[in-house]
Amino acid sequence: MKNRALLTIAVLALTLFAINLTQLRVSSQESPSWAPKPKAPSKYVPPHKPHTRLADLKAKYKAKADWKEVIVDDEHLNAAYIFSAPGTKVSKRFHPDTREWWIVMDGEIRFEIEGQQPFVATKGSMVQVPMQTIYAMETVGDKPSLRFEVNIAKAKTMYPREVEPPKIPGIDWIPVTLNRKPGAYDHGNQPHINLYEVVKAPDFRGQKRFVHDDRAVANIIYGYEKNLSPLNPKDRGHYHPECAEFWLIMAGQIRYPIEHQGVIIADEGDVVYAPIFTFHAPRFYGPGPSCRLAMNGFTNIAHLRDAVIPH
Repeated sequence: MKNRALLTIAVLALTLFAINLTQLRVSSQESPSWAPKPKAPSKYVPPHKPHTRLADLKAKYKAKADWKEVIVDDEHLNAAYIFSAPGTKVSKRFHPDTREWWIVMDGEIRFEIEGQQPFVATKGSMVQVPMQTIYAMETVGDKPSLRFEVNIAKAKTMYPREVEPPKIPGIDWIPVTLNRKPGAYDHGNQPHINLYEVVKAPDFRGQKRFVHDDRAVANIIYGYEKNLSPLNPKDRGHYHPECAEFWLIMAGQIRYPIEHQGVIIADEGDVVYAPIFTFHAPRFYGPGPSCRLAMNGFTNIAHLRDAVIPH
C-alpha cells in the first residue's frame, strides 16, 4: 500500500513537471504583434547620411589644423568628429541636465573631470561625464587628436564663474545658482575605459555597456565573423519604431545591410546611421576582430523583427 502511494505521488510529480515544461515552451513562443511601418522610406535629413567615411573627412579637411564635422543631429542625440592641434584646450564647463561622452580615435587628450584624478586618454579610450560635472580637456603630445563627441540633443552648456563664456549671438550670460551636484557614475558607468583593455578582461563576452543613461546608451559590440552563423541574405535584421541608431566603427570592419540602401561595408573610424523605421542587420566582417559602438536614445530600445507566421 505504501509503495503504491509513493508510486502515485511520483507519477503525479512527473505529470506536473511535464505540464509546467509544456507551459514554459508555449510561453517562450511570443505571439506576433502589429507594429507601424510607414510605406515611404525614412528620409536622411542633413547632416545624416547612411555612411560617413573617416577617410573622406580627412581628405575634406586635410589643409585644416582644427576642424569639426557634425555627423548626427536628431531628436535624441548629437554627435561630431573633432580634430584638434597639439595644445588645443577646451575650457572648464558642464551640462546642467545631460551626460556627454567621447571616443578617442587618434592622438592623446588630457582630461580633467571633477572628482577624478586627471588622466590621458589615447586611441580606443572612451570617456564620459555625468550631468553637472565640471570637465576640461587638452590635446597633448606632439600630434593632433581626433575624438568622436556625443551629446544629448539640444544639450546646454554652462561655465564656472572664473571662465569667460563664448560670445553667442542673441545670448546673454547671467550669474546663477542651481544647487549644482556632480552626477554619479552609477549603472556601471565609468569615467574612462579603453577598448583594448576591455577586450582582454577574463569576463568579457563580446559586449559591454559603456553609457547607461535614462536618455541614451552606448554599447560595445566586439567579435569575429568566423564565429558567426552562416550569412542569411534574406534576413532584414530589425528596426526601431521610436529612435534612430548609429554606430562608430572602433576596429576592423562591419557589414551593414540597410533597408533601401543596400549593403555597406564600414571601416574603422566610419559612422553608419539608420533612421527610425529602417531595417538593419549589422554583422562582423573580415578576417580580424571587429568592433562597433552602438548608440541610441533609449535604455532598452525595442528591436522589431519580421515575425514568422505559420500557414
